[in-house]
Amino acid sequence: MPPGPDPETRAWASAAVRRFASATNLLVAARRFRIIGGDARDAAALHGLLTGLGARPAADHEPVDQLWCLGTPDESTAVIERAADRPRGATLVVIDAGRHLPAVDEDAWGPVDVVRPGVLNAPMLSDDVVFVSTGRDPEDDTAADARLRWARRSMPVSRAVAAELRDGGLLRGTRIGVAMFLEPKTAVLSLLLRDAGAEVVVYAHADETDDAVADALRNAGLTVHASSTATLAEQKALALAMLDTRPHILLDDGSHLIRLAHQERPDLLPTMLGAAEETTSGLRPLRVMASRGGLGIPVVAVNDARTKTFFDNRYGTGQSTVFAVLDLLDRLPAGAHRAVPGGAAVVAGFGHVGEGVALVLAALGFRVTVAETDPVRALQALFAGHAVAPLADAVTDADLVVSATGVTDTIDVRTLRACPDGTVVAVAGGVDQEVALDAALAAGAAAQAVGPKAERITFPGADGGPVLLDRGGCINITAAEGNPIEIMDLSFAAQLGAVRMLLEHGDELDRAVVPIDPAVDEATARVALAAFGSRPAPLPSGTAGPALARQRGTGGVAAGRPAEHPADREPDVRTHRFGAPA
Repeated sequence: MPPGPDPETRAWASAAVRRFASATNLLVAARRFRIIGGDARDAAALHGLLTGLGARPAADHEPVDQLWCLGTPDESTAVIERAADRPRGATLVVIDAGRHLPAVDEDAWGPVDVVRPGVLNAPMLSDDVVFVSTGRDPEDDTAADARLRWARRSMPVSRAVAAELRDGGLLRGTRIGVAMFLEPKTAVLSLLLRDAGAEVVVYAHADETDDAVADALRNAGLTVHASSTATLAEQKALALAMLDTRPHILLDDGSHLIRLAHQERPDLLPTMLGAAEETTSGLRPLRVMASRGGLGIPVVAVNDARTKTFFDNRYGTGQSTVFAVLDLLDRLPAGAHRAVPGGAAVVAGFGHVGEGVALVLAALGFRVTVAETDPVRALQALFAGHAVAPLADAVTDADLVVSATGVTDTIDVRTLRACPDGTVVAVAGGVDQEVALDAALAAGAAAQAVGPKAERITFPGADGGPVLLDRGGCINITAAEGNPIEIMDLSFAAQLGAVRMLLEHGDELDRAVVPIDPAVDEATARVALAAFGSRPAPLPSGTAGPALARQRGTGGVAAGRPAEHPADREPDVRTHRFGAPA
């Protein structure tokens, strides 16, 4: 087997890809790329990383989504001009990844505009071609309007579904509460709902609020109950103020507002059509409430939609979590931690989130060990090429530990004590106290800041301890911009499909956690395939095109979705393996 890249080249490739993702908040997986010029070893390292993350080299006849330029401006200019000849609305991202000198002359096409901090456009060339430099710090601009416009252009699936809702007039007179991480993508969802006819009110927790985005929504006429400086008591007051607007539908993340409504505003429940919940950790308590007869509204399990779980949890959270962790570590003093690409990483949990985190860590060169209590999932991890070990054993020589279970006390006090000095501990997704920080402090541990959102946890008698990032918070949200835009486009399309379900069938649904209509997944996937440059298989003869408007019912076969067998005949159950049946 040929040797992999040397550590310095691997670190350069990792930093370049993370700079691109930080500047654009775009996805690496599923995108078509081409690498132009540069040292062969650099190009090979970058190619290996991009393909390991799920991107694919563009064939000669295919348009390119991402053009990675490593050589000289003369090499890149002609290629950029050819690639700029593309269909209207198909964005080309040109990445200047020159390792030592710029590889792109951004001024060759006239004056450039700032599309969003870190992303430039040369209007004289094309509105659909943007430039990112991995060697230049992004412009210091917190203005949200440009970031909202950038997110909206990369959310074609949600735009298409919202247009159907608008054209059908279903949302007129409906008040919708949005309780999610308040950043550009969520703001676009809120504005799409508003433009489709709904009255929209917004809430967000303090550590999940981008104040500039909140102000942009207020300027657009939406009511926003959120502040990044709110105390815990103030956050509860803001959440109750949102509930007191009496929304007919709640879109939640973590089910905190759904549960608060049951605890503090039970009189609201009979007036509601229902809610939608988009996280695994949020659905768990709701299912317990339903089993006890305590759930007062139907809740659509958006998290369980295939177009959410297979993509958001795996590719979105995987990329955004690992990149956020490494971006934070780049800001820490030398010697403050031991986590570098090529080191040993432990992933606790191998659901869809853990699978994605492990995939990204492995692509970046980490040696991954998975700790999973479910033997079937542990076997999956083994088949995916990872080592498998109990968590208490795995962390003893770990450089990086990422919890991906969504279960309280996954990284308990015993596990923290077992981590070597300088081991980095972080949480993907997560719930409160997934890392048992409160219990560690109660046991006498001290937390000392070593840099932004990083604290060393030292137990009595120990010379050092692990470095905990953001006190065990959901690191891709509290220290970065959340999942990539294209990923949230899929998740929010599923949210919009859930809204339609509740509008059309809310009074028929059980007061329980209900599955999303399969038609939502299929319609979402068809639009997304086209947006990613692929053609979906044609619908069976006699069915119309994809449209959520043709859903019927909430759990069976929907119109526009092929039946399991043709309606006019039963399946042939006889074996043909041994010739035609007599």
